Amino acid sequence: MSFGQGGPYEAPGGSQPPRQQGGPPGQPHHQGQPPYQGQYQGQPPYPGQPNQPADLPGQGPTPDWAALADDTAARGRRRKWFLLGGGALATAAIAAIVATAVASSHHGTSANGLPSPQDLPSTSGSPEPTFSDVAPPPPPDPRDFIASAKKDTAPLSADTLFPGKKIAKGSSTYAKAATDSTANCAAATQGALGSVLTGNGCREVIRVTYVKGGVAVTAGVAVFDTKAAADKAKEQAKGNIASLAGGEAPKFCRGKACRLTTNSEGRYAYFTVSGYTNGTSVPSSDTEALNAGRDVATYVFQRILARGAAQASAAAAAGR
Repeated sequence: MSFGQGGPYEAPGGSQPPRQQGGPPGQPHHQGQPPYQGQYQGQPPYPGQPNQPADLPGQGPTPDWAALADDTAARGRRRKWFLLGGGALATAAIAAIVATAVASSHHGTSANGLPSPQDLPSTSGSPEPTFSDVAPPPPPDPRDFIASAKKDTAPLSADTLFPGKKIAKGSSTYAKAATDSTANCAAATQGALGSVLTGNGCREVIRVTYVKGGVAVTAGVAVFDTKAAADKAKEQAKGNIASLAGGEAPKFCRGKACRLTTNSEGRYAYFTVSGYTNGTSVPSSDTEALNAGRDVATYVFQRILARGAAQASAAAAAGR
């Protein structure tokens, strides 16, 4: 029995239908259609083949395995030659780039491969450093020399501290009228200033008086061993330095209202008292005596600092 569309096929009367000459047993022949062209309608495909029964024994053409092997080998050879040709082209390109770079690097060389004279570096270069190029050490600080008696060893007197016969400050000129120096510090003061100076170890008081017109100014410099002692005396100061009369400066600022200043620099505390040479009190509205006292106080500060600068300069020159 063979299977066709709709199930088993049987001829009338139970006899089998005639078979097509050359067809396989059990396969019916359809009129006008060659055998084994496609599949029967509704018939599922043969196992293992989705479209045609090429794996049945004796069915369909047999593959030419030798031809397939030759074709595969030919494709392999073509691929090999393609890879070899591409590598050769890449190698040639790299060689051309290297040759160009080498040619560029030899630009400006002479026939023997050495650089041409114009390409040689100049023989002139930066000079070697010398000892003169090394910055010298900073000069000593002048304030270090006037901070203590151990370093402040230059000669000290009224003449060295206040040289000359007059001083100028702006448009004002002051004439030196008198000088004085004493180791009895309290004798050169008025009021409580004497005890303050001696209590802090005062060694000496140097005074000078300057005159301008009807105004006189006395400056007193108290000398101590250390800066700390001078600063303490300035902070504790009461009373005032006693005015020093002489020459064009008669007795002034004794029992009268006058202008006072107090300050210190290094181991020196300095004070000024300024007033009228006619002996009258200085009113609160006064500016002439006030400015004169400030001018002389500034000059005293400059002279003390100049003393330190001179000693620092000498020490630097000596290499100390």
